[in-house]
Order: sequence, then structure tokens, then C-alpha cells
Amino acid sequence: MLIWFVALYLLVTVGIGFYAATRVKNSRDFAAGGRSMGFPIVAAMVFATWFGSEAVLGIPATFIEEGFAGIIEDPFGSFGCLMLVGLIIARPLYRMNLLTIGDYFKKRFGPNVELLISLVIIVSYLGWIAAQLTALGVVFNVISDGAVSTTQGMMLGTAIVLLYTLFGGMWSVALTDFFQMIIIVVGLVYLTWLIGDMAGGADKVIAHAASEGKFTFIHHFEAKDIVAFIGAALTMMLGSIPQQDVYARVMSAKTENIAARASMFGAAFYLCFCMLPIFLAYAASMIDPEMVKRWLVEDSQMILPHLILEKTPLFAQIMFFGALLSAIMSTASGTLLAPSVTFTENVLKRFMPVMSDKQFLLAMRITIVVCAAATLTFALYSDASIYEMVGNAYKVTLVAAVVPLFAGLFWKRATTQGALFAIAFGLGSWVYLEYSLTDAAFWPPQLAGLLFSLAGMLIGSLLPQLHRHAGESALVAQA
Repeated sequence: MLIWFVALYLLVTVGIGFYAATRVKNSRDFAAGGRSMGFPIVAAMVFATWFGSEAVLGIPATFIEEGFAGIIEDPFGSFGCLMLVGLIIARPLYRMNLLTIGDYFKKRFGPNVELLISLVIIVSYLGWIAAQLTALGVVFNVISDGAVSTTQGMMLGTAIVLLYTLFGGMWSVALTDFFQMIIIVVGLVYLTWLIGDMAGGADKVIAHAASEGKFTFIHHFEAKDIVAFIGAALTMMLGSIPQQDVYARVMSAKTENIAARASMFGAAFYLCFCMLPIFLAYAASMIDPEMVKRWLVEDSQMILPHLILEKTPLFAQIMFFGALLSAIMSTASGTLLAPSVTFTENVLKRFMPVMSDKQFLLAMRITIVVCAAATLTFALYSDASIYEMVGNAYKVTLVAAVVPLFAGLFWKRATTQGALFAIAFGLGSWVYLEYSLTDAAFWPPQLAGLLFSLAGMLIGSLLPQLHRHAGESALVAQA
């Protein structure tokens, strides 16, 4: 029965995606929804795109082992990212009326910076999309009781998400996200009530977690621990901002106020609902401690699915796996579209500058297929956890794109040379440190890369001006 309900859910989702395709009239409809969406749809997209496999499987598994100290990057860093976008980023970007975040870098710093940062953004999506495809494989394997292997499940899930994203683009993402958000909210609220009651009440679960020190954000206040905390927080908080999926949601709104407010509402909603899977997973350790111990050794991401399958009635299983599939598919569709649009607009157009709107739309769709195949291959051969895949995805944008974005928006003296220096310093130092430092190193490589990127922007932007001023002073002295 569970499999049949899941199949029905998938059919409904694909049907909504195909309906959305009827609204796609041109490439801007496909890439950004034609800047025509109201607050409920934009807020739902923000929430549903971010609330993915890591929120239901990865974050709770990490919390059980490490508490809040282990999940600084996500959800707390992600919450900070979306709040910053709503407070200071959404409005100035919305006014530029551009198709992609790469277009902003082209307008502010020129085509070379556009190309480099667009490639960085595209690469960063590899881990995030792969995490969702891995989770889809796990879900299909679990609900079929092993009849569908994880690999087969990943392929099946990729085909389903690809199908409706390919035809409807941003409109498919928007309408399916809205539907999937409803499933997530209803399913998790019901399960929290059910599982909390099985564990003896929500107050007992929370008190037990507190007594175990799970709500501590940092265990030691030595300099190394503080630096590691800052590095973890900034990875998602800042590294997630220069991303096409964030920009696409800003650009899909009817007005800049909707863009800003929907981002902030999505941030608050995301943080609140990330607490529910955490609560469920920790309650599992009180309901069936032996099962939790077993899966902590084998794969902690399986604790919550097996709790639901072994301890709850069919209706609860339907609600859980409906919510889980909703979370994964909404994130997968949005993150699959974003790098494809970026590649077509900011990389392919350099080599094919003269394209009709139909050719551009076809190019985006072909790129989506290629992107899906590439990320599926990466997911099949990666041995990283879902949480690690998502966290690592944003390190590259943190060290290469954050400083040029903020400097370009808020520092008038930022120059193209400064942006190129920032990219080179940030990427170069991060790659070197990532492969040369041990886990015992004082500086997290991504934090050091961010600081080097900032230094590159300052040196590249100010040195030519200082040189010019020195020359002018010399001329005055000679006169």
C-alpha cells in the first residue's frame, strides 16, 4: 500500500509539472517565471527549495551525534543566508532586471569575471544536486524493502525530476514546490505529534536532549574552536548567497518587496521546520535506543526512515515518505534548473552570441539533461554523506564569489582587477589549504580562502589607485 501511495504522489507531481509547462511561452518564463509570482508562491519556493534531503535525513543524523554544534552550517547558516538576502541583497539585484546572477557580475565587472564566477557557481551545484539524487535512491530502496536498489532508485528519481523540470522550468518548480510545501508541513506536524506522544511527550524529549548537551552551539571556547565555529557558520551563510537558485527566486517575484519579504519568511519557516525532523530523530533514541545504536554504526541517516517503518501505522508512513519525497524533489528540481540556466546564459552565449529565443530555450533544456547526467554520475561514485555533500558545495562559492558580490554592490571603489584578484586569491589559497592542511589545523581552509579573497579585492582595487595618486603627487612635486 505504501508503494502505491508513493506512486500516486509521484504521478500527481509530474502532472502538476506538465500543467506548469503550459505557462512557458519564452525563455524568461522558463528561467525566471516571467517576474510574475506573488508572495505565497515565492515564499513556498524559497522554503521548499532549501528544505531538502539534508533537512530530513542529514541534519537530524548529525544532530544525534554532535548536537547543535555539528549543524551550524545548516540550518543556522542557511537561515542567516536567506535573511541576509531578504534584508540587503534582494532589492538591489531585483532592480537590475537581469536573468542570472552571472549577468550581475558581467554588468559590474565585465565578461571575464562573469565567466569565472559562473563556472564556480555551476561546479558548486554538483554536490547539492548529488545529495538530493542520493536521497531519492535511499528512499526508493527503503520503501520497496530492497526490491529497488539505491542505484536504481537514484536513476528513477533523476528521471522523474528531470521530466517535469525539463518541460516547465521555473513554472514547474514554482507550482510543484507550492504543492510539496503543503505535504511537508502537514506531514511533519502530524508526525511530530505522533512520535512525540510515543516518546512520552515533547517536553520529555526536549529535556532529555538538553541534559545530554545537544543544544550547545560550541563546546569549547579555545581560539581554534571559535575559528572553526565561525568557518562553519559562514560557509552556508555567505557561500549560499551568490547562487542562481537564490537569485531566480528573487527575480520571479512581482515586486522587489515581495522578493525581499518572501526570502525572510522562507528563512524563518525553514529554520522552524528543520527543528521537526531533529525532534523526530532524537525521539527515536528514546523510543528504540537499540535501533538507533545500530544505525549510528551503519548509517545514521537511516534512523528516521526505519523508525517510521518499524514503529508507526501506514498513514504515518505515507505522510513521512510523502513529506520526504516532497522535500527532496522540490530541492532537486530547483537546483537542477539553476546551473543549467547559468551555463546557457553566461557560458554558452559567449560562443553562440546570436541565438533566437527558441534556440536559447532549447539550449537550456539540453543543458538540464547534461547536468542531470553529470550529477547522477557524481552521486553514484561519491562516498560522502548527504550533509557533507551539501556543506562542501558552498565552500567554492564562499572563497570565490562572495567578496566580488558584496564589494560590487556596496563598495564603489571595487574594480574588475580587484574582482579577478579576489577570485584568484580565494580559490588558490583554498585549494592549497584544503589538500595540505590536516584536520588539526587552526584555520578552516574555506575561512582562510574567504580572507584571502577579501585581501585580493582590496589589493586589486586599491593598488592601481594608489599608484595613480603617487604619480600625480610626483608630478606636483616636480612642478
